[in-house]
Amino acid sequence: MSLINDDLQDLLIAYCEPESELLQHIDRETNLKVLMPRMLSGHYQGRVLSMLSKMVSPKRILEIGTFTGYATLCLAEGLTKDGILYTLDVNEELEDMVRGNFAKSAFNHQIKYILGDANSTINDLDEIFDIVFIDADKKNNGTYYDLIFDRVRPGGIIIVDNVLWSGKVLQEKQDKDTRNITSFNDKIADDKRVEKLILPVRDGLFVIRKL
Repeated sequence: MSLINDDLQDLLIAYCEPESELLQHIDRETNLKVLMPRMLSGHYQGRVLSMLSKMVSPKRILEIGTFTGYATLCLAEGLTKDGILYTLDVNEELEDMVRGNFAKSAFNHQIKYILGDANSTINDLDEIFDIVFIDADKKNNGTYYDLIFDRVRPGGIIIVDNVLWSGKVLQEKQDKDTRNITSFNDKIADDKRVEKLILPVRDGLFVIRKL
């Protein structure tokens, strides 16, 4: 999923902040015990998410797609002392692992972990968000974007993962999943309500700032 070679990836990691012991543990346990461990954000992308969050100093964060909680904890590093992070997921099989990971962190009391279909659970949240991170089922990126847009404050940011789709977005003949990614990217490119750029981090992070 990384767009750069292993040697350069190692160099980038060498020059960024180290992982905490808890994040190392989550990475290791995810790779040992969970299907499709490549879905985990990992060290470098995790530090990017942490840096973006710290630059915003958010009071409210929404994450759509928890997986094993690695990115959740990276984003939580930027929360204000009274901040709250809501993270939404549908995978009940990972609940015990995720709650255990959160319980070991300093941010456990600030994280609201909600299981269920995000199309429904988003509507239960009466909040205005400073940061939204969308990293769930890619076919619904556009749906989630539309659902949360009015809940993001002016100047807030929306981050969407996997928007380069292992480089497949460059192909002329695209499969259904790739077409979904490309259609979403085109949708954001045409949205005059936001500033936007894609960071070539891991599998591509779309960083979108609401005007």
